[in-house]
Amino acid sequence: MTTSKNQNPILKGFNPDPSIVRVGEDYYVATSTFEWYPGVQIHHSRDLVNWRVVAQPLNRADLLDLTGNPDSCGVWAPCLSYDDGLFYLIYTDVKRHCSSFKDAHNYLTTCPSIDGSWSPRIYLNSSGFDPSLFHDDGRKWLLNMVWDHRPRKNPFGGIYLQEYDHRAGVLKGPVTNIFKGTSQGLTEAPHIYKRNGYYYLVTAEGGTEYEHCMVFARSRSITGPYEIDPHGYFLTSKDDTALPLQRSGHGDIVETLEGDTYVVHLSSRPLPGTRRSPMGRETAIQMALWGADDWLRLADGGNKPNLVLPAVNLPLHPWPRIPEREDFDGNVLPNHFQWLRNPDPSTFMDLSARPGYLRLYGKQSLGNCFEQALIARRQQAFCFTATTCIDFVPSTFQQMAGLVCYYNGHKYHYLYVSSDQENGRHLSVMSCNGDVSMTAHFPLFDLEPDHNTIKLDDDSTVYLRARVDYSDLRFSWSLDGSTWQELGFLLDYSVISDEAGKGAGNSFTGAFVGVCCQDISGQDTLADFDFFEYVEH
Repeated sequence: MTTSKNQNPILKGFNPDPSIVRVGEDYYVATSTFEWYPGVQIHHSRDLVNWRVVAQPLNRADLLDLTGNPDSCGVWAPCLSYDDGLFYLIYTDVKRHCSSFKDAHNYLTTCPSIDGSWSPRIYLNSSGFDPSLFHDDGRKWLLNMVWDHRPRKNPFGGIYLQEYDHRAGVLKGPVTNIFKGTSQGLTEAPHIYKRNGYYYLVTAEGGTEYEHCMVFARSRSITGPYEIDPHGYFLTSKDDTALPLQRSGHGDIVETLEGDTYVVHLSSRPLPGTRRSPMGRETAIQMALWGADDWLRLADGGNKPNLVLPAVNLPLHPWPRIPEREDFDGNVLPNHFQWLRNPDPSTFMDLSARPGYLRLYGKQSLGNCFEQALIARRQQAFCFTATTCIDFVPSTFQQMAGLVCYYNGHKYHYLYVSSDQENGRHLSVMSCNGDVSMTAHFPLFDLEPDHNTIKLDDDSTVYLRARVDYSDLRFSWSLDGSTWQELGFLLDYSVISDEAGKGAGNSFTGAFVGVCCQDISGQDTLADFDFFEYVEH
C-alpha cells in the first residue's frame, strides 16, 4: 500500500542505528544486524516513504565472520556514504560487550554499486564503536566513540577523529578527541556535516534505552572546539512516556534534491502498557528545518518524534510487497530471511536437494554461538501468525525441529517435533524466559500427565503455528493444515524483547520468527520445511 504520508517507523522490525545517504534521486539507509547474517541491511527508496532491502553487503567470510560472537555482538552501527562514484561502508564487528571491555574492530569496504560485490575489508582501528566517515573536499575523516575501561573514568570517553588516506588504505596523522559530550553522558553515534562554514557534529546520548536522545554541536574547525546547541536535545522521547515512539535517538541527516532536510533515527514501539519492545529498535524519519541561527530543528518546532509526517515533496515510488507465504521454490533464500553468525549457510541449509522445500541439517542447540540451523524473519507488527509444515523423522530425543519465536539464547519459545523411547515421535515446547543461565523450561510438562504429551504418527507431516497478540503467544498444530489443535496454555511473548532477561542496555536486537533444526547427537539429521507463512493481523 502506498500513502502520501510517512508512517513511522519506515523500517519496521529490528533495524537500528540508521545511516542515510542520497545518490541522485535514490536514498539508501544502512542499519545494524548484530549477530544475524548477512551483515548490514541496506534499504532503498525513491520517495522516503516506501523502502525495500536492496543489499546485504557483508555476505562473505572475508568481510564478516561472526562465528562465536556472543548475543548482541557482531555488526554495530554501520555508516554508509558516497563520494566520487564509490560507496563507502564503515562498520564495527563487536566480539565482546558484557564486561568492562568492548572488543570492537572497525572496518571499511567499498563498492561502485550498492548491490555489487564489495571489496575486501580494510582494518581501521579498535578504539571504540560507532564509526563514521566524513568526506571533506578531497580529505576523509574517520570518527568513532572511544571506549575507556579504566576505573573512575567515563567509559564513553568522547569522539575520536583521525584522517583516512583512501589511496593508501590507512589512517594517518594525530588522533584527536573532539567532543566529550554533554551532561547527559553515554556519547556515541557521531556524524559530521558541513554547512555555511560550520562543521556540525551530531551524536546520540543517554544510552540506547529510554533516556536516549540526539544532540547537535558545531565548530568552525573540524577538530573543534564544538559548541553545544543551546536549545538542548534535538530529538528525544525521554520526557514523555506516553509517546508511541520511545528510545528515540541515534540518527543521521539527508537533504533531498529539492532542498528539504530529513532525519532518520532509531525508535522502539513498546508493547502497550509495558516497557518491553519485541521488535527492538526500528528506523523512523522526521522532517527538519534550518533556522535563522543555523541550528537544525524538527519541522514542528519541538523535539519529540512523530508517528505521521506531512506529505513528502517527492513522487511516490512503491515497491512490490514481500509475499506473506514463501514456498521455497527457488534456489536462493529471499533476503527478508536471515540466519545466525555463519558465513557459509550451505553447511546447514539446502534449497535444491528437495525442490520446493527448505532443508535444514540439524546442528547445535538453540542459543549456541557457533553452529545453529535456524532461518527466520523479523517480527514487524504487534500481532501476527506464523505457520509452517515440517517433514521430520527424528530417532532420538537429541534431534528436534520446528517453529521458533527467537530473540537470542536466553529468550525464545519453541514448538518442535522430537522422539524418545517413552513417547515415540511427539510434539513438545521449549522456552527460555530471559533466564541469563539459558536454562530451558518445558511448559507441557507442567500440565496434568494425560495432557503433557502430544504423540504423533511415525512419519506424518505436521503443521505448526504460532499466533502472537501483543504479549500473548499461542501455539497450535495440525496434521492436515485445516483442523487445528491449540495447546492448552498461553506463553508470555513479552520476554521476546530488548528489555527482558538481562534487562535494558544488554540486548540490542529484536524478535525473529522462523524454523530451525537441532541434532545434538552430531548426526546432522535433516528436516524439510514445505513453506513458511507470516501474516500480520
